[in-house]
Amino acid sequence: MLKALIVEDEYLAREELAYLIQEHSSIEIAASVEDGLEAFKFLQERDVDVVFLDINIPSIDGLLLAKNLHKTARPPRIVFVTAYKEFAVDAFELEAFDYILKPYNEARIIGLLRKLEALEPPTAPAAPAAADNAPRTVNLAKGDSIIVTPCDDIYYVEADEKVTLVYTAHDRYVMAMSISEFVSRLPADSFFRCHRSFCVNIHKIREIAPWLNSTYIIKLYELKTEIPVSRSNIKAFRQLMHL
Repeated sequence: MLKALIVEDEYLAREELAYLIQEHSSIEIAASVEDGLEAFKFLQERDVDVVFLDINIPSIDGLLLAKNLHKTARPPRIVFVTAYKEFAVDAFELEAFDYILKPYNEARIIGLLRKLEALEPPTAPAAPAAADNAPRTVNLAKGDSIIVTPCDDIYYVEADEKVTLVYTAHDRYVMAMSISEFVSRLPADSFFRCHRSFCVNIHKIREIAPWLNSTYIIKLYELKTEIPVSRSNIKAFRQLMHL
């Protein structure tokens, strides 16, 4: 069964859309939210197959939210629902599944729901196998540029609300994705998720110092940042570092 998220700040429009989905399809509505930030936080914790997304919403507008979702490992299908025709080109540049104008046309909605139900839930493409001697890199965003960066240059990664901060020796990058998604792109033999909000390159660890409640603080070469190890990760960290 497909799962959907409705992102719509107008109560009546949100309720009408939910009614039409429930009346004319077997699609499960996982949640209905009023603004882009709330939607982004929800989607960091839960997967859905389709997002019914208004464009003019508070916090993060629908187009920006769609751009962020488009970069994720398993992007949901986006159906824009809006009163504005002029955003259609932008929407389809983001590979939107459909673009529905308000006020809703029931027949149009029914047709859309049938198209959705005829499709399999989207799955992430399988990653190609890398050669043993292939360089390990990750793409980092800097302004309008993509910086292809060796994973070994990354010292640590930090969750910061709706984005992830990536630190090298001399720079910081802001990635519009959850820390879990970004960490999944890093080589597991070099990076350790030491805390809910931190992932560290174990080859950059300079010092491990005792901290509160029998935990540790990690200190890195070249950087002054002190990174905590959470209690839930202590056992795995001790085994990894032979403590």
